[in-house]
This record gives sequence, structure tokens and C-alpha cells, in this order.
Amino acid sequence: MSPTFKAGVLLKLAYDGREFSGMAQQPHARTIAGELAGAIETMDPHANAPRQVSRTDAGVHARGQRVAFDTTRDIPSRGWVLGLTRQLPDAIAVVAAASVPVGFDPRRHALQKTYRYRILHSPVRDPFLDRTAWRIEQGLNQDCVQREAQDLLGSHDFAAFRGATDERTDTTRTIRSADFRRDTADPRVWNFDITGNRFLYHMVRIIVGTLVDVGRGRTNPGAVRSALASRHRSDLGMTAPAHGLELMHVELDECGTDEWPQVDEPTSKA
Repeated sequence: MSPTFKAGVLLKLAYDGREFSGMAQQPHARTIAGELAGAIETMDPHANAPRQVSRTDAGVHARGQRVAFDTTRDIPSRGWVLGLTRQLPDAIAVVAAASVPVGFDPRRHALQKTYRYRILHSPVRDPFLDRTAWRIEQGLNQDCVQREAQDLLGSHDFAAFRGATDERTDTTRTIRSADFRRDTADPRVWNFDITGNRFLYHMVRIIVGTLVDVGRGRTNPGAVRSALASRHRSDLGMTAPAHGLELMHVELDECGTDEWPQVDEPTSKA
């Protein structure tokens, strides 16, 4: 007999992805969703599997991942936050919870996503940034990189900007902003922030690798424009390492009710 669900729960998650094989559950692999499902089961053995808005890759971090599931228990948002926190490993945190209708799928309510990629320009490693920034020794031409990034803006066929295992036939995506600038608190760090409606597998990492290769003279300027026209991966640069990437924010058209604690969301760039 199928369980009778009383409510849906929408979570906001933050995690250090270095210890996990990505977000989505996989057999014989430690994943964010697998750890979360185990924690949920301790509070409600009849809850269904968590539904995430973004399938972040192995090693990728998040501050604003959105996950929903349905529950047979009558537990307030505060109870879910505190209860799941006790069950999850230190690398995963429940930032907030809210009530949503049963069957709520955050992927269908996502308006846009914002990712940040961090690059550390330094001849020596920094133990405080090893897990969250890609260290490069060669300097970057910021003006050149920013000009290249502007070619990403708008709606384009990004077929060239995806990993080999991405077999989706619809590869058109809309990029609403793409900014490359030094961190105001640490001039050694470059932040690349990109906002779009959807992203392909490895898309942001391929973009970043290409921008860095252009910025240090390993790839000719105009690579983004050429690849958009040719749809060939070979026109682009390298794929940046996973550990510099972070899912910062997912804007939803519906965020539920009775959120605890209440979280101030960033203003939309759209």
C-alpha cells in the first residue's frame, strides 16, 4: 500500500562537494542525495526520494542547492532543519526548510541559477583555499577575459560547451550575466559569476577553462564566438577542475511557506 503523504518539504542545502561523487544518487558511490535520503529516512521511513534542482558534479560545492521531498509526518520546518542537521555529516548543512505542496519538483520551478568559480592566482598554495579555488601561477589578462565572457550573453546553442556524456538534444541556453573580476577581500582571487536559465553537463567548467586559457594566451581570443558557430568542443579550451565551482543560488518562482529560518535571498539579475 502506497504511503499517504501529508506535505512536501523544500530544503536549501549547502555542502562541500569534495568528499562526494556529485549530488544525484548513484549505486556504490557516496553522494549528497544519498546522505540526505538516509537522514530523511531516520525521521520518516516512508518519505520519498529527494528531488534536487541541480545535479552538481563530483567535487562541486553549493551554497544554494534546492531539494524537495514528500513526507507522511507532520513536522514543522524548524524540526526538519534541526533533525536533519543532527543526522548529516559535517560537509552537508541544511540552511533552511519550507512547506510546499506534495509532489513539488524544484526543477520545474527554477527560473535561473547562479554559479561562481574561484581562481587563485599565486605561485604557492593556500591551505584555506585548496578546496574551493583552482590555483594557477600564470597571470590573466582581465580585459581580454571579460570581453570573451560577453560573447556568452544571450540565447545560444551551447552544444560545444558540454561534457561527452551529455546526450540532450536541446542545447539552447540563455546566459543573463557573466562577470569576471578580482575578489574585493583578496586580490589574489578571481571570481567568475555566471547566471543562466539552465546549464549543460560541465558547461560552466568548460566556459571557465576556456576563459582562463584565453586570458593566459593559450587559446586565441574569439574562441567562445567560434564554438557557438561551429558547435565543436575542439574550438574551446580546457575543462576547469571541479573544486573551484559552487552553486550559489537558484531562483524559484515558488519558495513555499513557513520557512525556517527565514533566509534573505539575493536580488534577481534578470
